[in-house]
Amino acid sequence: MLKMILPDGLSVVEARADLPEARLYPEEEAAVARAVPKRRAEYATVRHCARLAMAELGLEPAPLPPGERRAPRWPAGVVGSMTHCLGYRAAVVGPASRFRSVGVDAEPHDTLPEGVLGVVARPAEHEQHGALRRHRPGVHWDRLLFSAKESVYKTWFPLTGRWLDFQEAEIAIDPGTGHVGTFTARLLVPGHTTSGDPLTGFTGRWRVAEGLVCTAITVPARGSREVHG
Repeated sequence: MLKMILPDGLSVVEARADLPEARLYPEEEAAVARAVPKRRAEYATVRHCARLAMAELGLEPAPLPPGERRAPRWPAGVVGSMTHCLGYRAAVVGPASRFRSVGVDAEPHDTLPEGVLGVVARPAEHEQHGALRRHRPGVHWDRLLFSAKESVYKTWFPLTGRWLDFQEAEIAIDPGTGHVGTFTARLLVPGHTTSGDPLTGFTGRWRVAEGLVCTAITVPARGSREVHG
């Protein structure tokens, strides 16, 4: 699902069900010590996927405990992102020498629960949603918008260490011609990376297939260039 919308140089591992062989490190156990079995299983499986992705890059397995705002703490020299939803878990990992940040999200391809679009969407996005529904009613554009904003936040936070609200980014979706397309995110709050570089927005890609909506954003390292496979 995700590999098609990510550039070369990233390792992607996906699972359609929780894996019985998935195990947690003690540092990770603490985060789900009181969680129900289903939550523990998906938490372990997505981290297992991340460690398999790290192995594909020649990296040793490592614990990935939650840090500030529950974002995973990746080993030095590594960037990554994880996502899970009903029937899908995935992790994306890459070298920090090639990527500054990556954010991915997967959601069921279904209408958002009642009231959620009103929380997520800005006025221009509501207008866009209506136009997209009329143009291509077979895509749940509300869910795609939600997923894109999740990917924006997952990309933003490692770069800035700051919270970003749904209303602080505005998404413009290019519907494309099939079930793969692009989107742009305009940041509506002043943003700078931890190294002082200004942040004004991101570009990303989306895909709808196999009952899922997936979105992905990558930020290349200085001097690197994204090459999609």
